[in-house]
Amino acid sequence: MSVVALKPGYSGPVADSEDRFHGKRLLYIGWDDHLLFCSPVCLPLPPDMPFGALPGEVLPGVYGSHPDFAKIDWSRVEWQDSGRPFKPDAAKSLADNGLVHKSVIRFRTPGLTGIGGSHS
Repeated sequence: MSVVALKPGYSGPVADSEDRFHGKRLLYIGWDDHLLFCSPVCLPLPPDMPFGALPGEVLPGVYGSHPDFAKIDWSRVEWQDSGRPFKPDAAKSLADNGLVHKSVIRFRTPGLTGIGGSHS
């Protein structure tokens, strides 16, 4: 996610570069068809964390209050990494799955479309 300055020759410090997050990477994570959460969340996560810890340990604290969360069949979840279909390996680290600083991860849960099918 790069930014282009409108003023030619602009230079300045990058305030959210990876080196400023104490060994962690920012990952933006959004749950499609569940607009009770109006935008992706941004989480600082260690790049060596196994991807399987994301749905198992991290996402319950973020999305667990939604009634659909307990119904998720994680084997059917459709993932995207920065707009491209993505098949993560749960045993590999976030980094080994190709996730970089400021990756945008979206997940879709087939059959679950929010409270009463309302997409909320």
